Amino acid sequence: GLGHRVKLMPPAYVKPYVKRGKTDAGDAEAIAEAVTRPTMRFVAIKSPGQQSILALHRTRDLLVGQRTQLVNMIRAQLAEFGVVLPKGIQHALKLVDRLLDGAAQTRRAPLGRRPVGKQAQQAGRRRHGQQGGADRLGHHDP
Repeated sequence: GLGHRVKLMPPAYVKPYVKRGKTDAGDAEAIAEAVTRPTMRFVAIKSPGQQSILALHRTRDLLVGQRTQLVNMIRAQLAEFGVVLPKGIQHALKLVDRLLDGAAQTRRAPLGRRPVGKQAQQAGRRRHGQQGGADRLGHHDP
């Protein structure tokens, strides 16, 4: 470049130097003030490999959250029909397998099986899709 060195500062450390509302000029002034302070701490720049692993972690967190929402919705809908599904993903996944195999049949609400079955299929697809990549997440070396 032009002889400049890139340094990253956490926004929380720059915020005390903002004098007025959030504008580009105010932010630039706060950054210029903060960078001159001898006690300012900077953040290390992440390598592309580190950024990839962090993106993978965020994606996994999103998928786990969506799976939890889906399982909770299935549990709530089953409860409306008097079917109690214990808490815990293992119970929900057993039910999903039974629903997909056709083993879990209930006489209480034949129309209720259809939407719950569709949701179970979706959870089953997510379950089988996650076994490949997301379960190996902990085996990466940063």
